[in-house]
Amino acid sequence: MGAAESAARAAALFSSAERSQLLELRRALHREPELSWKEEQTAARLAATLQAAGAHDVRRVAGTGVVARIPGTRGGALTVALRGDIDALPIHEETGLDYASLVPGVMHACGHDVHATWTVAAALRLLASPAEGDVVLVLQPAEEVGAGASAILESGALDGVAAIFGGHVDRRFAVGEVVAEAGALAASADSFTLEVIGRGAHGARPHESADPIVAAAAIVTALQTVVARRLDPAAPAVVSVGSIHGGVASNVIPERVTMTGTLRAMDPVTRQRLLDEVARLSVAVGEAHGVTVRAEMERGTPPIVNPEREAAVARTAAELALGAGTVVPFGITNMGGEDFAFYMERIPGCFMRIGAREAGGERTAAHSPRFHAAEGAIFVGGAVLAECARQASAGA
Repeated sequence: MGAAESAARAAALFSSAERSQLLELRRALHREPELSWKEEQTAARLAATLQAAGAHDVRRVAGTGVVARIPGTRGGALTVALRGDIDALPIHEETGLDYASLVPGVMHACGHDVHATWTVAAALRLLASPAEGDVVLVLQPAEEVGAGASAILESGALDGVAAIFGGHVDRRFAVGEVVAEAGALAASADSFTLEVIGRGAHGARPHESADPIVAAAAIVTALQTVVARRLDPAAPAVVSVGSIHGGVASNVIPERVTMTGTLRAMDPVTRQRLLDEVARLSVAVGEAHGVTVRAEMERGTPPIVNPEREAAVARTAAELALGAGTVVPFGITNMGGEDFAFYMERIPGCFMRIGAREAGGERTAAHSPRFHAAEGAIFVGGAVLAECARQASAGA
């Protein structure tokens, strides 16, 4: 079955009224995006929609998060969670959509408006045809800053959940295609700050200084050897310096330079090696240049590694919902981070990529001012997530 047929099959699972409701919900969320931890209107709209649909125990958690429950048909069956994130990004929209953001400098450039909407779509499917066990719906804030998942976990909303499923729109794939693979799907996302402390002087007399700018330049160059020379070539990893700040005038050698960057890895051993090597090498290069380097390493989200059992559940669910041939290989190494990984440190699950490119559409990158997810992804995501809940709660 081709992607177009799978997409049509997903849409047909919803009534005309439900399709209209979901499309309007997505467009309303897209028009009025809110940044991380500020999703007040978004949360209120989603809570009201779930309440009106008939979901149970709809409540706010973790500040601007929303959870709800769809009761199962059999006592003692496994409880499963479905997660959609809801926050937007500080990007000015340039899509030209008739439902483009009305908030200057803020847009849904990563598809979270669709993630939230397909979670509601999954609720509609589960209310019509429940899973054996209860299903907890999680509409999570603050994914973009990597903090919302931890806050949801700390709230206790997922206590007793046996498995969790979620997904991300992806315009590399057509609407109707789903990636549900075991193994690494997203990287850890750690950061570092290096303060290079030297001795200032007149730019005309550099021998009187301990130049932190020259040292910082040497550090940037040296850091490129961490992946090239300190790691197994088979281990995907990234070290990127994202900012350098220092100096105030062309003829003044400053006292200090501050640098920041990101570290990405696909497994815990490589992740720790990056953290250790960046700190060690930066300090050593600083010493060679007669300056002091203070290295601050900050752990962010861990990698997402889908276990085989839950990935198999998701693959089965996708084919049951959409037809044979729906599941496609990822085919890339994704060094992006995703805070769904925090859930999977405590709860087994599967994180999917769900096609969001309309027929003939471009492969627009996420976090671009021109990014948008095709609306057919709403029905695909909702249908697949609902079936994941059914399959997992039955112990499939």
